[in-house]
Amino acid sequence: MRSNQFFKISALSFILLFVHIFSLNAQDNKAIKWYTFEEAIALNAKKPKLIFIDVFTEWCGWCKKMDASTFADLKVAEYMNKHYYCVKLDAEQSEPVNFMGKTYINPKAGEKRSTHQIAAVLLQNKMSYPSYVFMNEKNQILTVVKGFMTMENFDPVIHWFAERAYLTIPYKDYQESFNKPN
Repeated sequence: MRSNQFFKISALSFILLFVHIFSLNAQDNKAIKWYTFEEAIALNAKKPKLIFIDVFTEWCGWCKKMDASTFADLKVAEYMNKHYYCVKLDAEQSEPVNFMGKTYINPKAGEKRSTHQIAAVLLQNKMSYPSYVFMNEKNQILTVVKGFMTMENFDPVIHWFAERAYLTIPYKDYQESFNKPN
């Protein structure tokens, strides 16, 4: 009786452990997969995709709100993972970044509110956080979008680029038709 009871408890423990591990993996698959800038560029060379760069700072409250709300939305995460290499870029990081044969640094690393050169280049020296850089498969900047965005405002933007609608349709026209039923 005891060995049978032990087997039932062990089997139940195994099942619960399996379910827990499966649910953790499922949760991981529902989050945006963030890469470093260099990882995204390397992946893009092997399998071209759009690149999305979230330029943020540690002290930026709206950046944290974006992470906790819009970027945490399962629908957004799934779409972003499918269509983009997503990058989290701390505009004040101290680590160098290599891009297109050049090394970019933070010349005042460690100082308060110091700007990394790659962030300045990507944002065309118009520093505002959060900012989102959209790049095409050739690592060319398409545009920079600034400020906190709700999921409802962010969703049409990511679709406009991923569907290549930006090539033929002005954003305002696309946005107006985005949520209209067919």
